[in-house]
Amino acid sequence: MYLGFDLGTSGVKALLIGADQSIAGSATAPLEVSRPASGWSEQDPAHWIEATKKAVAELRSAHPDAFSAVRGIGLSGQMHGATLLDESDNVLRPCILWNDTRSYKEAAELDADPRFREISGNIVFPGFTAPKLVWVRNNEPEIFGRTAKVLLPKDYLRLWLTGEHVSEMSDAAGTSWLDVSARAWSDALLDASFMDASQMPRLVEGSDASGMLRSEIASEWGLAHPVTVAGGAGDNAATAIGMGILEEGSAFLSLGTSGVVFAANSAYRPNAESAVHTFCHAVPARWHQMGVILSATDTLNWFSGVTGKSASELTSELGGDLRGPAAIFLPYLSGERTPHNDAHIRGALTGISHGTDRPAITAAILQGVAFAFRDCIEALAAAGTRIDRLIASGGGSRSDYWLKTVATVLDVPIDVPAAGEVGAAFGAARLGMLAAEGADPAATCTMPAVEHTIEPERALTDAFGEAYQTYRKTYTALRSI
Repeated sequence: MYLGFDLGTSGVKALLIGADQSIAGSATAPLEVSRPASGWSEQDPAHWIEATKKAVAELRSAHPDAFSAVRGIGLSGQMHGATLLDESDNVLRPCILWNDTRSYKEAAELDADPRFREISGNIVFPGFTAPKLVWVRNNEPEIFGRTAKVLLPKDYLRLWLTGEHVSEMSDAAGTSWLDVSARAWSDALLDASFMDASQMPRLVEGSDASGMLRSEIASEWGLAHPVTVAGGAGDNAATAIGMGILEEGSAFLSLGTSGVVFAANSAYRPNAESAVHTFCHAVPARWHQMGVILSATDTLNWFSGVTGKSASELTSELGGDLRGPAAIFLPYLSGERTPHNDAHIRGALTGISHGTDRPAITAAILQGVAFAFRDCIEALAAAGTRIDRLIASGGGSRSDYWLKTVATVLDVPIDVPAAGEVGAAFGAARLGMLAAEGADPAATCTMPAVEHTIEPERALTDAFGEAYQTYRKTYTALRSI
């Protein structure tokens, strides 16, 4: 048996799979986010361990025999978080999370140094780890001076599980300290942000062993034999492992709270200027590119709060036939990443008239998110990544109408997986299997069975193409206000 932990922002999920990759059981324990100031987002790392223990206790209780046979553990987690430890591995302050924007000035200062884009292959975003440490240096110098190690969230769980300071390539690529091409820490980037290589964890590939489960935890959990802990992956790379997105040309679209277009690459092809994320994948000799939009299903949740109708009620009002474009919605409720890298831009709804009813606005919102995904696709294409087909994931993918809208705007078919686990925790469990058994990633990380495929509505592709150009012009006008 193999165990995957996914440390998300809102909870820890534990998932147990067998040698045939069938799901034996899963459990989730919640987490809360602290926001002590505007733009701040923090968590106490001790709560991650408490939540993991709760999830394990529930899983062991429900599946004692299966759990006792665990041989490998994989880790997935929210990226970019800054967990600061002293020389005795004591946590010095709450972890600054991925969606914390306090270090926007520090990010801009680092990004102005051309070495960061050249070596890391990415813009330095405020959510990345390096500018957070510069913020701590500027605002909490006593804590900065005591910082002996900086760990990403899932790697703090690893420290508890194994006693080892280790990270892996996919998560480390989101720090702005990694030479993403060489898959190694960059002394130049560390020095430019007042850090030192001694403060970094050791690096392994996500499918390799990072250490062994500590004997006292193995005994507490009733595990009788040594248990290997894999390097693991950042959350999106782990999802890709769960969906079998490894080879050049394979890609998935995540229609969740935020939105992601993730494409696997066999070579390193950065395109920082378009705000595409170019990171290492969780297996050797593979990279990936991501276009990221900050508000996907969040847009429909916003409109749900305005109207008092649930998201499912709003989409059910649209019927089954895809509507052509009318009103234009820009989904920038909290700024945007790809391709704009604009933390200050906000959303807009234009082109409304007396005849614009609630379903028409709902359709415009779904279309606006689809247009934002097209921005991502075009940015990926500029970096040399062509996408001819996508696999759907995320809560929004339960709406065939929304997927039909996206497929038509992008003019690519979208495959909907059959029911079952394909997410980050499943990918983490697969990585645990790879590390424990030395298995072949290509043979192990297969794609899920497809339940059905959403094809573009060819009669509307031209109309949506014209509306997309209006969407782009509206963004340009909005920026000038």
